[in-house]
Amino acid sequence: MTATQAGRAIFRHRDFRFYSAARFLWGVALQIQTLAVAWFVYESTKDPLALGFIGLAMFLPSVPLSIVTGAVADRYDRRIIFSVGYAMTAICAGVLCFLTTQALVWPIYLVIIGVGTVRSFSNPAGQALMVSTVPPEEYPSATAWTNSINQTATVIGPALGGLLYPFGVIVPFAVALVCFAIATLCAVLITPPAKRIGGKPPVTVAMLLAGYRFIWTRPVLFGLLTLDLVAVLLGGATALLPIFASEVFHTDSTGLGLLRAMPAVGSIVAGLLLAYFPLTRGVGKLMFASVFVYGIATAGFGLSTSIWVAMGCLVIVGAADVVSVVIRQSIIQLETPDEMRGRVIAVHTILTGTSNNLGEFESGALAHFIGAVPTVVLGGVCAASASLLWMRFFPQLRERDRITPAN
Repeated sequence: MTATQAGRAIFRHRDFRFYSAARFLWGVALQIQTLAVAWFVYESTKDPLALGFIGLAMFLPSVPLSIVTGAVADRYDRRIIFSVGYAMTAICAGVLCFLTTQALVWPIYLVIIGVGTVRSFSNPAGQALMVSTVPPEEYPSATAWTNSINQTATVIGPALGGLLYPFGVIVPFAVALVCFAIATLCAVLITPPAKRIGGKPPVTVAMLLAGYRFIWTRPVLFGLLTLDLVAVLLGGATALLPIFASEVFHTDSTGLGLLRAMPAVGSIVAGLLLAYFPLTRGVGKLMFASVFVYGIATAGFGLSTSIWVAMGCLVIVGAADVVSVVIRQSIIQLETPDEMRGRVIAVHTILTGTSNNLGEFESGALAHFIGAVPTVVLGGVCAASASLLWMRFFPQLRERDRITPAN
């Protein structure tokens, strides 16, 4: 079997096809909606802090809910949680359609909090559900493909959102609504997973906190998650892209869509390479190298005065990020027992997934005081420095040779 045939073999699994389609359509819809919200808010307020509040609104529900969302994913049907979550995002998109036509800004934050709440439940369930769609030996390939699919959505979504916005503020939100609805249908068509051995775990304090305890007692997992948390929290530049598009590169919503798409272009290329040629050796050192490159490329973007140079830096940011994502997610999936995978992934989500949103707030707040360019440059330098520090703090992660645990 050639590398190309082996890489595509994962799609012979029916449920993985439906899962991938759901994730792709939902990702496209979310990216269209995110770009439209950011452009609408910035056009209405001209305030970087208002952009930061978008990330904060998405982040806020995840903190108090992280303890229970993983437990819910481990006790109940993950496919149902996944499907209901996608349906709720479609409802939120409909509400955003109404609010934007009424030129209402602040109620949008309440809807974003609702989207964040839904994601807090659907993400752990959805990531844990992916494991039931493929055999264990194909987890790394499935993870690489899932990330490539997500990043493809991240390319198409912003570009499409930027093109749709000039036709009317409601247009991108309406298209997002349709995509959310079709994604929900794909999620419903996934075969219900088999009942887990041992039944539902009893609800206790220990059960709710088991995900945190599991990660805390495993240095490799703890190092992976905290490094990503710090790097994304400090090095994220996504929230400030409307400012760079408008004030630095003097472009419109189409230019903003291109800027938002560039990290995903890099992610797609790197993700496809990893899907066809899975990582086999030196994954620990490669993890740290990818985060270092991520930080340096972020700082390079902040210093760019040409949109073409900036786009190149963002491509590198995306490629470096997907390498660390594939390594991290594959190790977590393989080292976590299925009966507590939902709780561990819930912690993963709060420490890494939602750190993007908190990082957006941090970037917007800091840019409000010192400017967008210094904020991005400083964040990139800090992310690169964190990779060097974590390499020293977590020698077990640094010396990790393979994704699969040592026998």
